[in-house]
Amino acid sequence: MIKRITLVAVMLSLSLSVPMGWAQKQETETHPLPATVAENAKLQEEYAAKAFFEGPIWDPTGKQLYFTSFVDKDTKILRLDGTGKASVWLDNTKGINGTYLSLEGRMLGAQAYGQHVMSYAFGESGPADTIVIAANPKWNQPNDVCQTPNGNIYFTDPDFKNRKTSAVYVKPTEAEVKKIITSMPVPNGVIASNDGKTLYVGDSHEKLWRSFPILADGTVGEGQLFFDPATSRKDSPDGMSIDAEGNLYLSGRGGVWVASPEGKSLGLIPVPEFCSNVTFGGAEGKTLYFTCANKVYSLKMKVKGGQFR
Repeated sequence: MIKRITLVAVMLSLSLSVPMGWAQKQETETHPLPATVAENAKLQEEYAAKAFFEGPIWDPTGKQLYFTSFVDKDTKILRLDGTGKASVWLDNTKGINGTYLSLEGRMLGAQAYGQHVMSYAFGESGPADTIVIAANPKWNQPNDVCQTPNGNIYFTDPDFKNRKTSAVYVKPTEAEVKKIITSMPVPNGVIASNDGKTLYVGDSHEKLWRSFPILADGTVGEGQLFFDPATSRKDSPDGMSIDAEGNLYLSGRGGVWVASPEGKSLGLIPVPEFCSNVTFGGAEGKTLYFTCANKVYSLKMKVKGGQFR
């Protein structure tokens, strides 16, 4: 049976330790549902299991959703085969976390435990071929990855434990990997604007999102605060997505916030569990998929994802 959850922009329930009085304060918060959500749409549970799900990616050719699964150090990439059904597409991934659809229609993956950035061709029973984009055993744990229209690949490498060696890197199409951001304590999710001129990065320690102008050589200029929602919720920013109009979908701080390209809040999509990441998919590109703690959800939207422009 398909489960549907009414979207109510009030207090969300998570298994977190919170200070006394937090619940009463949270109950007074009201945040509108973003206008980009389809009329009368409700969260639909697509899959559930005892695992932490991350890295959702839609394959437009095969028309299927893939996502990463963590059970301690047991890490897999799963394919959603139907409501409540998923199969293992790739086992023993060495911590593939964030993923991204490349310009060539491949799966880019940030490999946390193997310290690699990978590229996989979609195949029926697993990757049709595998390419190592970048590797360095001195990296902490590559976490998320994206690509700009000119082919440059950006990825985060957070130092969750000490917050001293975190960085964001770029792999230009015809050059070596460059370290471009070192000012963020724990950079996590990353994505670029549809025109490739701005890089957005979430920070799991500062609990906010920053934006950086992308320069001609692929490096970035000085960053600035992009989004810090008016909420008492402090769960960490994680992955993100973008729609065809350039609006950002930011997981963390109570669900999935939608922000305009200028950083203005367009509302909150509340999610019952901690939501790690989101991506657009579906036959028309108007379905938003959510990976969460133990759950994967979908939600009908009015807009298409950035990759469907």
